[in-house]
Amino acid sequence: MIPEIGNLALTFALSLALIQFVVPMVGIASNRWRWVLVARPAAWGQFLFVAIAMLCLGYSFYVNDFSVEYVAMHSNSKLPTAYRITAIWGGHEGSFLLWVFMLSSWTLALSLLTNSLPALTRARLLSVMGALAVGFIAFIILTSNPFDRILGDFPLDGKDLNPLLQDPGMVIHPPMLYMGYVGFSVAFAFAIVALIEGHIDALWARWLRPWCIAAWMFLTAGVTLGSWWAYYELGWGGWWFWDPVENASFMPWLLGTALMHSLAATEKRGVFKAWTILLAISVFSFSLLGTFLVRSGVITSVHSFASDPVRGLFILGFLALVVGASLILFAVRASSVSVSGWFDWLSRELLLLINNLLLAVVTLIILMGTLYPILADFMDWGAVSIGKPYFNFWFNLFMTPLLFLVGFGSMVNWRRQNFAEIRQKSIAALTVSLSLGVLIAFLQNDKSLLEAVQIFLGVFLTFWVASLTLTDFYYQSKSRSGFKPSRISASYYGMYFAHLGLAAAVLGVVLSSHLSEEQNVRIGPGQTIEVAGYEVLFKSINAISGANYHAMQGEFVISEDGEQVALLRPEKRRYLAGGQSMTEAAIDPALSRDIYVALGEPLKGSTDWAVRIYVKPFVRMIWFGGVLMVIGGLLALSDRRYRRKLKKKFSKNEDQLADTENAEDPS
Repeated sequence: MIPEIGNLALTFALSLALIQFVVPMVGIASNRWRWVLVARPAAWGQFLFVAIAMLCLGYSFYVNDFSVEYVAMHSNSKLPTAYRITAIWGGHEGSFLLWVFMLSSWTLALSLLTNSLPALTRARLLSVMGALAVGFIAFIILTSNPFDRILGDFPLDGKDLNPLLQDPGMVIHPPMLYMGYVGFSVAFAFAIVALIEGHIDALWARWLRPWCIAAWMFLTAGVTLGSWWAYYELGWGGWWFWDPVENASFMPWLLGTALMHSLAATEKRGVFKAWTILLAISVFSFSLLGTFLVRSGVITSVHSFASDPVRGLFILGFLALVVGASLILFAVRASSVSVSGWFDWLSRELLLLINNLLLAVVTLIILMGTLYPILADFMDWGAVSIGKPYFNFWFNLFMTPLLFLVGFGSMVNWRRQNFAEIRQKSIAALTVSLSLGVLIAFLQNDKSLLEAVQIFLGVFLTFWVASLTLTDFYYQSKSRSGFKPSRISASYYGMYFAHLGLAAAVLGVVLSSHLSEEQNVRIGPGQTIEVAGYEVLFKSINAISGANYHAMQGEFVISEDGEQVALLRPEKRRYLAGGQSMTEAAIDPALSRDIYVALGEPLKGSTDWAVRIYVKPFVRMIWFGGVLMVIGGLLALSDRRYRRKLKKKFSKNEDQLADTENAEDPS
């Protein structure tokens, strides 16, 4: 009965999404103001029914209702309760329901937090969000219904959740990632409404910026958590593999970063209006593209969900409709919102423009590397593999000048900047950054010249960004009465934290990539091996059992200079339901290094095991940088100027709509 309630709730949600899409638009076109007012309650109702569907699916997992096909395929009676609940998004159907729940949540927030917008603009925004909801909910009902029953006999215990997903990181990683993905639908809706109304100004940019910052913040958290999960769960010691699904989340992040910076220029100086609109359309389009890649079966990845061509065609058709219609509207209406403005060769506008162009080019390069193997296979050109060398070369080529310019970002004035003043402010940062880069590269005397140059560039650029960020903080805090950090706005503090986070992440990438030591060894209990100055003793191997698995657990004692620094217990698990084997690495974390041990396979004819041991310097800086960027987003959102009531002068139609709204709601 509960699954049927969930199915019915989805049907009601689809009906309300259709009403939310169509009725307000018709009301605006025909001056029926009461019809326009339908947008808000329809959005509330849509959220309510999608939430009911989520609760019904969660309850089905909780009570082990294996008559529901999705529950039977992604759960097991022995699965721990926490993973039974999070198995809601452990497969294609449930993950898409989570996507729709996030979309309805953003729509609800948009309906509640936009009272300062003109009423017609708000109605149009909710209508666009309703149109997106219609497509996604229809996709679930027609091709990916998580409430479908198994006809006839059903399994008594369930097939089981993918062991890769039986991990605490998967409890929070997908919701964060989807909140970021779907959050950019708000930016898309603002862009479409701006094109319809034919007007963009500073208020429009200020309305959109907090929504864009929030979506970027969630996506940053999702990408960071995904990298962390891949590092410790997959057992190979890596934090990024340029996997197509990893790229699918990274490309919207790059474009979202460009959009935030472009919005700053649009708000402050009224420039880049058409470009900002195009970025807002593009970032959500790339989110939809990621959905297609993950769910169409065109790629093979540990992250992918589905391999049904019918689903892939539906998503591809919806992607083509959304992107095609929005680009046609952009082509027709872009001239109505574009504007020209002057700025000097040394100005913040120019730096933001270069920033945007570099981020857009890097995104296109990643897109080409991701899609070309798929195109080659489709066109029967033969098997093509594009791996890390391609991505690393082109990414580093364009990110190096970008990082150099990021350092100047906050120091350069709008419109025009005196070069002598910038030179004076940056000379100390340049000296410190060059010195540290040369010193750290020189100390790596066992590296090749190419690696030494790469280490120098990475260290120089990270300290360059950090030094100039702190320098600008110092100058912004100075006043005639002394040093006053309170003079700086919350959004500026957010920018400082985000730039410092970027510097920390890049430093972690550079040092962990070039200074890591790895050994794949054959070793048995009682034997010792030395790795990067640490003595690793394989003390013992023991059989243990968990709630739904059996495992062999190794015990490794890590010592340095005769003193024990860590006791690590990696596992080789075998899950009972499906018989899959999984490696659970053991890690001793520290800010300056990680010691990482992973069990391979037992070697026949002996008590020895294949073991992977890594020592990774400063790898934690990668995720520390991600945390700093998320904190930066939170600080920027807390800026009080986003909480002010921003009002435009209403048109006659908007005045009539406001009168109707007040009549409906006397409060």
